[in-house]
Amino acid sequence: MQAEQISIFIENKAGRISDVTGILADAGVNIRALAVADTSDFGVLRLIVDNNVKAEEALKKAGFTVRKTKVVAVKVEDRPGGLHSILTTLKQAGINVEYMYAFIQQTGDKAIMIFRFDQPEEAIRVLTEKGVTVVDERTLSTL
Repeated sequence: MQAEQISIFIENKAGRISDVTGILADAGVNIRALAVADTSDFGVLRLIVDNNVKAEEALKKAGFTVRKTKVVAVKVEDRPGGLHSILTTLKQAGINVEYMYAFIQQTGDKAIMIFRFDQPEEAIRVLTEKGVTVVDERTLSTL
């Protein structure tokens, strides 16, 4: 039950993220979640969008390097300690979180976090056994 994320490699200079968001807007692609990781020269813009095919085509046509990556979307109790509980479960199972970022939802008692794990299938198994809800890609793209 993994979801697909798009990663775009961009120069770390003024306006590059705006270029990406403009291309996606023109293509009619809605950004659902994002995270940016940077170095002094380059960055990686990670996106969850409502249409990966359209996004990838538009960005590649504009000359961007795009890669698709599998991630896991997890419902987390939206309360103090909710994320800590998830991370403790993963720690006890010896599963490394390579990175994570939040998925914004407007209402509800649960937050959604996007995770990249070193052992995604094992992470899904462990979390599901603990009663944690893993969100499928189709549901994620419509939230």
